[in-house]
Amino acid sequence: MTHRLTSKDILALGFMTFALFVGAGNIIFPPMVGIQSGEHVWTAAIGFLLTAVGLPVMTVIALARVGGGIDALSSPIGKAAGLLLATVCYLAVGPLFATPRTATVSFEVGIAPLTGDGALPLFIYSLIYFALVIAISLYPGKLLDTVGHFLAPLKIVALTVLGVAALIWPAGTIAPATEDYQRAAFSSGFVNGYLTMDTLGALVFGIVIVNAARSRGVESASLLTRYTVMAGLIAGVGLTLVYLSLFKLGNGSGALVAQSANGAAILHAYVQQTFGGMGSFFLAALIFVACMVTAVGLTCACAEFFAQHLPLSYKALVFILGLFSMVVSNLGLSHLIQISIPVLTAIYPPCIVLVVLSFTLNWWNKSSRLIAPTMLVSLIFGIIDGVKTTSFKDMLPAFCQQLPLADQGLAWLPPALVMLLIAAIVDRVKGREQVSVHS
Repeated sequence: MTHRLTSKDILALGFMTFALFVGAGNIIFPPMVGIQSGEHVWTAAIGFLLTAVGLPVMTVIALARVGGGIDALSSPIGKAAGLLLATVCYLAVGPLFATPRTATVSFEVGIAPLTGDGALPLFIYSLIYFALVIAISLYPGKLLDTVGHFLAPLKIVALTVLGVAALIWPAGTIAPATEDYQRAAFSSGFVNGYLTMDTLGALVFGIVIVNAARSRGVESASLLTRYTVMAGLIAGVGLTLVYLSLFKLGNGSGALVAQSANGAAILHAYVQQTFGGMGSFFLAALIFVACMVTAVGLTCACAEFFAQHLPLSYKALVFILGLFSMVVSNLGLSHLIQISIPVLTAIYPPCIVLVVLSFTLNWWNKSSRLIAPTMLVSLIFGIIDGVKTTSFKDMLPAFCQQLPLADQGLAWLPPALVMLLIAAIVDRVKGREQVSVHS
């Protein structure tokens, strides 16, 4: 007898997927795109939605097709390269960027307006915050489930209130677009979508979604794929609605904050003006719980992954990851975003290539001939794009500035397509050679 999910279960799976994705980055980056893109907001929004919704949903579907794990998805590039990719993804969405960011965002929205932005309040807050994260992560079992089931609907209600408010009560004036958005609104939005880290998150969380369906007794591979795809699409619709309302919120906040303000400051200023003191408390509580659950989920996922590959127990890793994340979080939100931009700009292109090409495996005689070299080329040029976002950009040779799409942060795309074409021709020729030898 094949177990099937009820409509209610499918919806719950979709909400769970949505809740996994909606962390700190999803709430702070759309308002920043909104305020900086000015009159070009909807062009920038299309680019942002491609990398912040389209790619994560594609990643969830790609993982569902291979059974849910990043190791299965990366099999065409070999075990060692696959393990390296998984490690980089787990570190980026774990202790290096995403987990510390949950603390700094919840601090900036809820605590900084009361205590000021100083180093000491952030340190005390991060100490308490990560003590809680570690305590909950040590016993993941039912507590995360309860919080997750309670939190997903709460998060959706709170974000709906915020979204509807942004539509009904816009804050006011639209500031003129910044230089980057005047020059290339679409690709600036596209590259800013990387910062949500949702595609990397999807690579890490994919197995969690598939296992959640399995826990309901679903065994059939085709049904697991179908339910995971449905969950991904439900989450995608939810994310799109959240982002569109937050673009609108940020876009009208030109009179409230400086255009260079980070998303936490924009949100706080808007809520303070629209809802007053109680609204600020509501926003702080929502973001604290949302960030806390994301931090626990990421810490648990990272500890489980590294426990398989390091001679350390799960509990020891929870302490190490929690303490490391606490140290990193004390850099503050703006610094953390600054450091993460070049790293994410470098590692996103090979992840995009892997996910997109995973849908074409049946077209080739040997898929590793295409996927490995194309990922390598996209990584090399992604690193060049990454260096260009730092103060070391002047050390790059002059030709790096002249590359096609270089001024839009997408210099990796043309070389990756050329490599793909060459690899496809080689694959066809070698495939024919093998056929003629056998005949």
